[in-house]
Amino acid sequence: MATALVTGATAGIGEAFTRLLASKGFDLVLVARDKKRLQERAKALEIKYKIKTEVLVADLTDSKAVEKVAKRLIDNKSPIEVLINNAGFGINQSFLKSPLGLELDLLDVLVKAPMQLMHAILPTMKTRNSGTIINVSSVASWITSGTYSASKSYLTVLSESMNTELKATNIKVTALCPGFTHTEFHQRGGMKMHGLPNFLWLEADRVVADAWRASQSGKPLSIPGWQYKILSFIARFGPRPIVRKQGLKVRKRQRTNN
Repeated sequence: MATALVTGATAGIGEAFTRLLASKGFDLVLVARDKKRLQERAKALEIKYKIKTEVLVADLTDSKAVEKVAKRLIDNKSPIEVLINNAGFGINQSFLKSPLGLELDLLDVLVKAPMQLMHAILPTMKTRNSGTIINVSSVASWITSGTYSASKSYLTVLSESMNTELKATNIKVTALCPGFTHTEFHQRGGMKMHGLPNFLWLEADRVVADAWRASQSGKPLSIPGWQYKILSFIARFGPRPIVRKQGLKVRKRQRTNN
């Protein structure tokens, strides 16, 4: 039976991925910081889907923890067929006011960790000519919304690049670029979301199902929801001065302290 590894596996999009993959018969390696929540998630998945799970407690701001996850990815005794790079967080402050340490943590989790994990597993996937990587990015990767957008841009472009380079193989690399999704993400970041129209909200299960279909079809990008297909098209191909201005407005509305 094939095995999938999911970072940020205890909540939101990551948790939805664990259920989708378990329903497809994958054994799971669950990665997150909270040991108790990881164990609860693992037990629930084992009971409902009759699969095997492993728990890896790892804070992806810690280079040694990332190395531990990378080491599991290349363990040939139990090879990883699917990697979901989902772990992430946002900063609810302007770059002009945010602590440097927090900004560096953001880069560690959103840029360095997924890059390092991809770099670890891709040679193994190339050797056996199979595998799936889904990097959870964001429609924010096409707007100007501080270092979060900049980090997600890196992940989107890297995914597109690897998808193109590996097109002749059976390895699939996709960037999932959702819009606003009902998860713990905004609450944890202390972001103001009460003024957002209902039609802009997506559900994690739908986002994950769309991403899986896109990845298995070999698509470089998954943009769930008609509304975000339209908005991302405007962000990608519209006049940059307008896109920059609107991106800044979105960012400011989310902050509790501008």
